[in-house]
Amino acid sequence: MLHLNIKKIGVILRPATPELRKSYFILKDIFNKYNIEVNLDASSASMIDEKGTEFFKLCKTNDVLVTIGGDGTLISAVRRSFDYDIPVLGVYAGNLGFMADVNLEELDEFVSNMVQGKCRMDERAILKAVIKKDKEELSMYAFNDVVLTRSSVSTMIHIETLVDSKAFNTYHGDGVIISTPTGSTAYNLAAGGPVLFPLTNVFALTPICPHSLTQRPVVLPGEYAIEMRTSDAKALIIVDGQDKHELRLGESLHVRLSSKRVRLIHREEFNYFEVLKEKLSWGE
Repeated sequence: MLHLNIKKIGVILRPATPELRKSYFILKDIFNKYNIEVNLDASSASMIDEKGTEFFKLCKTNDVLVTIGGDGTLISAVRRSFDYDIPVLGVYAGNLGFMADVNLEELDEFVSNMVQGKCRMDERAILKAVIKKDKEELSMYAFNDVVLTRSSVSTMIHIETLVDSKAFNTYHGDGVIISTPTGSTAYNLAAGGPVLFPLTNVFALTPICPHSLTQRPVVLPGEYAIEMRTSDAKALIIVDGQDKHELRLGESLHVRLSSKRVRLIHREEFNYFEVLKEKLSWGE
């Protein structure tokens, strides 16, 4: 049984969705019913004309973050809160997600079970990416993937790749996806990459529309570090489909799994393979 002592939660709503106001108050009433204080993120609060707390304070002063939306909302909250080491629960508004697996109709029963320790805490890998420039470094986290791709649709990109400082491959094509196990069912899957069990400590390199058919996806152990640079043109780095950065000639991208892991709260009976079957229509 999982021992949780949850007194306060911070809530983040899917951006640009003011119609979630009703869902927020339903959620708030449910948590209050179990003597759990509910605090709303400032950006979410301004969207629904309520008072809120700045995100970094929300992470420092609450026991759990709860997102209302979909997997994208949860991914954003995970990335922004990662340095604060706070667990995240995803409540989906719409369709079942790969990570957000509790809906409002189930929430009362779920919270009742959660306060009794009847839930799961999954620990998942996250990528740490560092862009190294002449005299500075830019660090970021990716819960799904880091994509290094061409900056212009009219050109092919050449990406020199090292694994643990040793020459590994040069990718010719539209780019490369570096995916966590959690992100393996996102862009990685669409590009022909493998589905990885989300609790494993590995990551995948998947070429995007490679110029050669010999370029295939590769799964690497989590302790490896990779370095990438372009040999002929600047490139675009896309983090979880949410943030974009430019990689210029002479700069390098360094990616590895973080030694610390993301903590996601799930229903005790959460079954990843059942989610796969439903989302990917397997067995039909």
